[in-house]
Amino acid sequence: MSDRDRKSRFKGPKTGGRGGDRDRERPERHQGKPQGGRPHWRDRDAKGAKGHAKGEGPVILYGWHSVTMALANPQRCIRKLFVTENVARRLADEKIDTRVPPELVHPGDIDRRLGPDAVHQGLLAEADPLPGLHIDELPQDGIVLVLDQITDPHNVGAILRSAAAFGVKAIVTTGRHSPEATGVLAKSASGALELVPIVEVPNLHRALGEMNEAGFLTVGLDSEGQGDLSVVPLHAPLALVLGAEGKGLRQLTRETCSIVARMDMPGAIKSLNVSNAAALALYIGSSRLGLMG
Repeated sequence: MSDRDRKSRFKGPKTGGRGGDRDRERPERHQGKPQGGRPHWRDRDAKGAKGHAKGEGPVILYGWHSVTMALANPQRCIRKLFVTENVARRLADEKIDTRVPPELVHPGDIDRRLGPDAVHQGLLAEADPLPGLHIDELPQDGIVLVLDQITDPHNVGAILRSAAAFGVKAIVTTGRHSPEATGVLAKSASGALELVPIVEVPNLHRALGEMNEAGFLTVGLDSEGQGDLSVVPLHAPLALVLGAEGKGLRQLTRETCSIVARMDMPGAIKSLNVSNAAALALYIGSSRLGLMG
């Protein structure tokens, strides 16, 4: 097969790649533009979906957990599914319903679509975005996370994964200054996109005001908070509000929260990466609300 034939369509040849499924296990890192000038999907994710507006075009899902969780989600409409020969066998062995006929490709075909460092594990899907909740549809029990312009898709994906682990009811985020729910974010979430509803709002200050009026206790997390999260009064429904790396909570966000609390650390470093801070805050909040089972 000539290079021209191989590149003429992403779908690739109807055979497995040489060496079987040498599906990438290298760590991801942001890439520049590949030859030809077309930005990788991960670049568009990191820049806030510059490649197309949110809600337009397909959602890109890759990696075993991200794709198989999407396949198991009846709310997720799968448009196309690309798999390597080894992955096709694994899907069949595990009796996973692919819902659409999968197309066999070489691992290198997926590499060219995503960039060579994407840990795709021989599996890529194009799907429709999931329906989101409206702010007035938030459940009135448990915990909700609110993200104040956290733009790194790896961090948001990791937060989603922790949110799914702690049974978070929803994540509220802004339509702008937040990564698209596709590509790197979906991979980092490891399937949690299918489990935690996302509420996109045009104005976070207004959304927090509505949540306050609806009975939520909105707790902003900041190293300069008035009290430690482990001791300030908490009640459900609880909204934990996290700010962006470096900047933290914006001033108007801080002023709109019912409480601004901190998490005291015993060691020399007093702050955590935002995704780690989210996991710790969820543990504290869940424990204090009696949600740990």
